[in-house]
Amino acid sequence: MSDAPAPVPEPLLCSALAADLDAADLRSEPLRRLWGEEADDALARGLREPILRAVAGDDGVLATLGRLLVLGMPQPRDAVAAALPRLGVDGLVGLGLAAAEGDAVVPRSLLRPQSFVDAEGIGEWWIASDLDEVALDGPLPADHVLGVGGASRTLAEIVMPIEVDRALDLGTGCGIQALLVARHAGSVIATDISARALAYAELNARVNGVSNIEFREGSMFEPVAGEAFDLIVSNPPFVITPRAEGVPEYEYRDGGLVGDALVEQFLRSVPDFLTAGGAAQLLGNWESRADGARRAGLDRVASWVPEDLDLWVIEREQLSPLAYAELWIRDGGTTPRDAAFTPLLSAWLDDFAARGVTAIGFGYVLVRRGAGAPLRRLERLPQPVSNVGGALRHGLAAHDLLADGMPATLVTASDVTEARHLLPGNDDPNVIELRQGGGFGRTISVDTALAAFVGACDGELTVVQIASALADIFEVPLADLWADLEPRIRQLVLDGLLVPAETAE
Repeated sequence: MSDAPAPVPEPLLCSALAADLDAADLRSEPLRRLWGEEADDALARGLREPILRAVAGDDGVLATLGRLLVLGMPQPRDAVAAALPRLGVDGLVGLGLAAAEGDAVVPRSLLRPQSFVDAEGIGEWWIASDLDEVALDGPLPADHVLGVGGASRTLAEIVMPIEVDRALDLGTGCGIQALLVARHAGSVIATDISARALAYAELNARVNGVSNIEFREGSMFEPVAGEAFDLIVSNPPFVITPRAEGVPEYEYRDGGLVGDALVEQFLRSVPDFLTAGGAAQLLGNWESRADGARRAGLDRVASWVPEDLDLWVIEREQLSPLAYAELWIRDGGTTPRDAAFTPLLSAWLDDFAARGVTAIGFGYVLVRRGAGAPLRRLERLPQPVSNVGGALRHGLAAHDLLADGMPATLVTASDVTEARHLLPGNDDPNVIELRQGGGFGRTISVDTALAAFVGACDGELTVVQIASALADIFEVPLADLWADLEPRIRQLVLDGLLVPAETAE
């Protein structure tokens, strides 16, 4: 467990800290200019020496706060007092973010600026969290509260940009998702099993002036029993960890269950907490197992969600048991040079072998309590993606629209291009591809007829007019042409390559 006490989110002290940070301009771009782009990028890889070299001898306010709060290094008491004139050293200690030891102020937490972009524009939060392995110079304690990492940024990107009345952030950690969701929700409930994490989340909300979040302690859905939400987001502690002696159980990533049971428990429980039309979005891991049914991970995930609900699962990557074990052992700060590495690796591999695990998938899951025939999409999309939240929102809207029939007029999405591949000396292409520049970045092979249909979707002609013209050109009965094209056109609408003319940007 951590030796440092949890922070104390006292409102007046949080306001004073925010005023000092604002006056010091402790933000991403000023810091990047202070110590340079290369040094800033190196910090993301766990290297702080380039920054220390860049600010050596600089006793200014921004350099002092950068070393103290961003890097987690002790600083002279007088310099910290000058950098935080409203809060003072005593106030920083009172918040639990530092300790005063003689003439030095020793950080107990990190506090870093974190920029974001959403439908409302560009912004930045100050996010406090526990000292990382670089600042600690060793493995993390089991109750470590993580700052904004890769998974946090991924979840932020996939959450649909929709206005809602009530939202839930389950497993809030440092509170970054609750802060982001609070920008387009009337109220947010943020829960966590860790009181330490909730203390950080509440402090971060107060420092950033966000007041529509309520914090509750408890496991999974227990703190919100009997309630329902329009949007539920979760970056749960989904990392699959052996339940073996000597294996650290990090609260920020390990839910304390065997295998992928935590993701299963979430998905089996979440329908009871969704309003009509409400959606839940989460990140997760799932196992593929070589048992009697040889069940692939995506099929196992689908079995956890009732068939009358919309389900969209996107697997972004798959790792072998060995690669997965090495990834998460290193994540805890243990490397192959450490004596503990091999015993941990053996524990992980034994655990996977006991369940016949052949691979571990990672990806996104969306569940919605929709109306009509449910959407059920299970996909593997390893290619680069962008604006995933917007793509998911448009995909659900397209599914709802198609339930009422094919739109009268379709337009090719503005990010779609066509590529034709010809054998040398041939005039006719042997491969035609439609390529999506944004969203899920899909590449779809089409034939001449479908390519011609998409090419004619400019908003001038209706779907029926285009199909009729193509039937004449290819000299086939319209009914036969339409029977072939219609399901593929519907799929292009679902995938976002074709959009209804009235919603085209």
